[in-house]
Amino acid sequence: MQGFLRKGPKHVARFDHFLVRAVSRQPQGEHDDFFRRLSAAATKGKLWFGIAGLMATVPGKPRRAALHGLLALGVASAVTNLVFKTALPRRRPLPEHLPVFRFVNPQPVSSSMPSGHSASAVAFAVGAGLVSPAIGLALAPVAAGVAYSRVHTGAHWPSDVVLGSALGVGSAIVTRKWWPAKPPEPTPRRTPVELPKISDGDGLSIAVNAMGGSYSPETGELLRKIFPKAHIHEIAEGEDIGHEIEAAASRAGIIALGVWGGDGTVGTAAAAAVEHSLPLLVLPGGTLNHFARDLGVGSMDDVLKAAADGSGALVDLGNVVMQRGLPELPETSELAMLNTASVGVYPNLVRRRERLQPALGKPLAGLVASLRTFAVNSPTTLLVNGVRHKLWILYMGRGRYYPRDHAPLRRPVLDDGLFDLRMITADEPFARARLLWATMTGTVAASRVTHLTEGTKVHIESIGEPLVLAVDGEPKAGVRSAEFVVKPRNLRVYSPLDPAV
Repeated sequence: MQGFLRKGPKHVARFDHFLVRAVSRQPQGEHDDFFRRLSAAATKGKLWFGIAGLMATVPGKPRRAALHGLLALGVASAVTNLVFKTALPRRRPLPEHLPVFRFVNPQPVSSSMPSGHSASAVAFAVGAGLVSPAIGLALAPVAAGVAYSRVHTGAHWPSDVVLGSALGVGSAIVTRKWWPAKPPEPTPRRTPVELPKISDGDGLSIAVNAMGGSYSPETGELLRKIFPKAHIHEIAEGEDIGHEIEAAASRAGIIALGVWGGDGTVGTAAAAAVEHSLPLLVLPGGTLNHFARDLGVGSMDDVLKAAADGSGALVDLGNVVMQRGLPELPETSELAMLNTASVGVYPNLVRRRERLQPALGKPLAGLVASLRTFAVNSPTTLLVNGVRHKLWILYMGRGRYYPRDHAPLRRPVLDDGLFDLRMITADEPFARARLLWATMTGTVAASRVTHLTEGTKVHIESIGEPLVLAVDGEPKAGVRSAEFVVKPRNLRVYSPLDPAV
C-alpha cells in the first residue's frame, strides 16, 4: 500500500511523466527565472499576504475580498499540510526528470502530494473572487502561474498541482459564508416637524453639564457667542443633574430646551423636554455623541442650521421603570432611554473596541475586542420576558441598529416604534467555543448562540444577585427588574437632516 501511494496509480504516473517531459523539453530562457522567483514569492503565502495588504487599503469589496481570500488560504494550507500530506506520502520529482538549470535545489522534504502552493494560490484567488468576481478574475492568472511554477521548477508532479488546486477551490467554497457581506442598511429617514426658529437663542434655555470631559470655559464662551439671548445654566460638580435640568426646563417664557453633555445627560433632558412639551436642541458635547450623530448634529454648524431653520424630527423615546433595593422593600425609579441598554459584558466589549479602533480600524478592532471579551468573561443568568437565560450579552437598541450582529454601530431610523433586542447566550452546549468560532468567522448573526428579536415591550429580572444595567452608557447598579416600553414619536428634536434622504 505504501508503495502504491508513493508511485500513485499507473495512469496518473504516466500522465505526470508525460507532462514533466514536455516541460523539460522547453528551451532555457528568462521564463525560467520568472517562474523560479514566482514560486519563491508564494512560499509560506508571502505573495498573497502582500496582495491582501494592498487590497485592504481600499474600503468596501476589495477589503472584504482580501479577508475572505486569506480565510480560504488558511483553511487550504491547514488541510493540505496537516491532513493530505500525511495521508498521501509521495516522492517528489528527481533531478534527472528536469534540466539542471530548471530544477531548484534544495527541494522541499515534505510529501509531494498535494501541492500546498497551488492550494493556497487557488484558495486565495477563488475566495477573493466570491466577494468580487473582477478581483478574482485579475488574480486567476497569478494563481495559475504559481501552480504551474511548481511543475516548472520540479517541486511537484502535475497531479499534485491538480489535487492542490481542487483543495483550494473547496476551501474557498467552505468559507463562502464566513465574514459575509453586510446586508444593505435602509436609507436614513426622519419624520419632519416644524419647530420654533431660534437663531439668536431667544427663548432657549440650555443646560450644560460642566462636569463632562469635553467641557471647558472656552465652550461656555462659544455658546454665549452663538446664542447671545439664550439662558445658559452650567451644572457644577456636586449638583444633581436631573434637578438642574428640570430647573432649566421650567424657566418662564422658554420655547426650547438645549442640552450640552453626554448621552446620559441628553436622556435626562429629553425626559424633561417631553414633560414640559418643549422641543430639544442637542449640542454635541459628549465624548461619543451617539444620539447627536444619529440626529445629524455632529458639529455646531449642524446645530446652528437646524435651530435657524426650525428643522426638526419626531423621535421615539424609550421609557425604563426599574426596581432596586431589597425584594421586600423595592425602590422604583424611572428614566428615559434614547439609544441603548445592556446587561452583561457589552460595555466591556465597546470600551475595548473603541480603545483599539484608532490603530486597527472598526472591523479588526471589533474582532479583537470580541475575542478578548468573550474569552475572559463569564455569563449572567436572568429572566428575559419570563424566559430564563444564561447570557454574555443582552443588548437593547431603541430602534433597529446596524450591522445585525453583536457589535451594532448605526441607527438610520429614529421612529420605527421598536426595541432591537439581541442576546448572545451561553445556554447551548459548547457555547463559548461556538461564540469564539462565530466571532472569528464573522458569522455571529447566524450562530445558534445569537438571538435577534424585536418588540415594543421588554421585561428583564435578575436571578439571585441584582444586575448592573447600563442605560445610554450610564451604569445603574442593584437592579432587580426593569420594564422597557417604547413611546412612539414622543420627542421633538432639532435635526438638519432632510427627511427624504
